Amino acid sequence: MNRNLHSFSISEAREGLKSGKFSSRELLKSCLDRIMQLDTKIHAFVSLNEKALDEADSVDINKPLGGIPIAIKDNFLTHNIRTTASSKVLDTYIPQYDSTVVKNLKNAGAVIIGKTNMDSWAHGSSTETSDYGPTLNPWNTRHLPGGSSGGSAAAVAADMCLAAIGSETAGSVRQPSAWCSVTGFKPTYGRVSRYGVIAMASSTDSPGPITKNVEDAALITGVIAGKDPFDATTSSQPVPNLLIPKKIKQTGLRIGLPKEYLEVLEPASRQVILNAAKKMEDLGHRIIEISLIHPKYSIGVYTIVQRSEVSSNLSRYDGIRYGNNRSFFNQEAKRRIMLGTFALSSGYYDHYYAKAQKVRTLIMRDFEKAFSRVDLIIDPPSPGPALKVGASLNAPMFGEMQDILVEPSSISGLPGISVPGGFIDQLPLGFGLIGPQFHEDRILEAALQYQSATNWHEQKPIL
Repeated sequence: MNRNLHSFSISEAREGLKSGKFSSRELLKSCLDRIMQLDTKIHAFVSLNEKALDEADSVDINKPLGGIPIAIKDNFLTHNIRTTASSKVLDTYIPQYDSTVVKNLKNAGAVIIGKTNMDSWAHGSSTETSDYGPTLNPWNTRHLPGGSSGGSAAAVAADMCLAAIGSETAGSVRQPSAWCSVTGFKPTYGRVSRYGVIAMASSTDSPGPITKNVEDAALITGVIAGKDPFDATTSSQPVPNLLIPKKIKQTGLRIGLPKEYLEVLEPASRQVILNAAKKMEDLGHRIIEISLIHPKYSIGVYTIVQRSEVSSNLSRYDGIRYGNNRSFFNQEAKRRIMLGTFALSSGYYDHYYAKAQKVRTLIMRDFEKAFSRVDLIIDPPSPGPALKVGASLNAPMFGEMQDILVEPSSISGLPGISVPGGFIDQLPLGFGLIGPQFHEDRILEAALQYQSATNWHEQKPIL
């Protein structure tokens, strides 16, 4: 074959496996060789699955993901594979069961290749807060990959796996996907189970796929989505058929372009987004300028809600020990615990947390009003392209500022996607769309149509 197997998309690999052109072991071995070749440079992985080759030999290739090597963000529990959330607190923790997402992937025939690096406890948008060292951007290793799912996005961009799983609390799937020029999809909150995911902010955590194209993102979402008896926050709404065709003829969507979001973008980034909007218009959709609550107000809401839920979720590591004691928390975790504990403390709860939840409701209602006028909304995943290594150091609000444009949709539980949208000074930038809750199919179809008319997703970093 002319191409290396690790460069294949899921759909291409499935065709090759079923036709017998190569085996699942050969496909996995190609990805493992790629990891051995590049990961000392990129540092996308924390752990590898030592039994992956044996599992590839016994997999049923006729299943939806049969034989496909998939990487898992290191905050998803994986049976007998070390899970650390990139924190030394859990340095030696070996889970006794799989998270629901991992179980669903395995049931669909996927082979778990390893666990990807992340901001420790998912606290950040750079992957610099990892206790195991930062992940670097495959497009330029002097720059960050984004976060907190930076290891997953970098692994997909560098062809170390065919796809990866990330989690998003506010931008942690879409922002690193935008910085690494891959496709990142965040389903509606409650569409995908959080059972077995090390919690960060329980009211916004959303697992989602990071892939090489929209078609693969749709396939994985269809596999991992659905009601889970182990997670009471999962929705019982039926999952639509997300196995979308390669060619979409959908036209006439009303797509909102929020003027307040354009104001936040750097000038070069604004032009990338406007070019993408023009492309959607050329494809037969109608671009409508709309007004939304300025995203700057979501920073305060998200910061209070997230820190408060962090302080609650991480308190379990003070009682029942899963690994090392709390002295192993890094500085970022300590900052978030202290702020969250303060916001929830007696005399301050109403002033901070309760007020933040009220403003959160106003933002959600603002989106509901907007979606009465439009079908989708353009939501740029990041104000600009990847920043240089070290940018997040001594910047306690780095993540909130980099995720400013996706925080409103995240705290509202909306589904959203980032697809490769162009380049600025040879660094990629993503184009994003959000939709109403539980309308994943509408977003995926529109994103696939955009991707079918562009070739940004086909460009690869030189490594």
